Amino acid sequence: MGILSAVSFEQQSHDERPPICGVLNINKSLRLTSMMACRVVKGKLKSGGAPKKVKVGHGGTLDPLATGVLVVLIGKATKQQDRIMGTDKAYRAVVDLAHTSESCDMEFEQIPAVIARKPTLEEVRAVCDRFEGDVEQVPPMYSAIRINGRRAYALARQGVDVEMKSRVIRIDSIEIVEYAFPMLTIDIRCGKGTYIRSLARDIGAELGVGGMLASLERTAVGRFRIEDALTLDELPEVLDPWDLPLAGLE
Repeated sequence: MGILSAVSFEQQSHDERPPICGVLNINKSLRLTSMMACRVVKGKLKSGGAPKKVKVGHGGTLDPLATGVLVVLIGKATKQQDRIMGTDKAYRAVVDLAHTSESCDMEFEQIPAVIARKPTLEEVRAVCDRFEGDVEQVPPMYSAIRINGRRAYALARQGVDVEMKSRVIRIDSIEIVEYAFPMLTIDIRCGKGTYIRSLARDIGAELGVGGMLASLERTAVGRFRIEDALTLDELPEVLDPWDLPLAGLE
């Protein structure tokens, strides 16, 4: 077989492969952005023979200072992005009630709060209960929400005075795991668009103390659970683009 014939045969065989489609449940590590994680996955797919233009996206941004479930969608599965983003989420948050910060988390300087009295467990529980259901929430200034076509965090970092509008979100449950002032650990189940950083800020404000995230782990996105997630290091260096899991997309 001549060289031209061989190339033609290989191209024909490649084109006859089924479309690339898959989903990975990734346990994102601290300080890694969601898009960085997607780029790592894309590199492993290209090592496995995927075309350069293979699509890789995610089913909902996870902040760099948060860890946990990041649903990575590959190929045709990226069409399911809106559906995955719309599913319920679960988080474990550690709230620092002694400090505030401009970003409502550890990204910026932690400012000590003026505290007249430490809230009791009963007071904390009562305040958490008030945030369950459909509630209005103001997203944090440093967020990925678009304002006039630009990300709010980009405007805020340029010193632009960003006015964040409140919106209605749904919180199904807040369970207190541990409370030893100033640290409050809570498990949250909520709907799309809920900012846990804002929830930490608002719980603290209601209690008359500080309020910011000390740490955050996303433990579930719909049917995708932290118990089943793999870190990027646990993935093979070479991913077969035509042999990817689909569980959770049904």
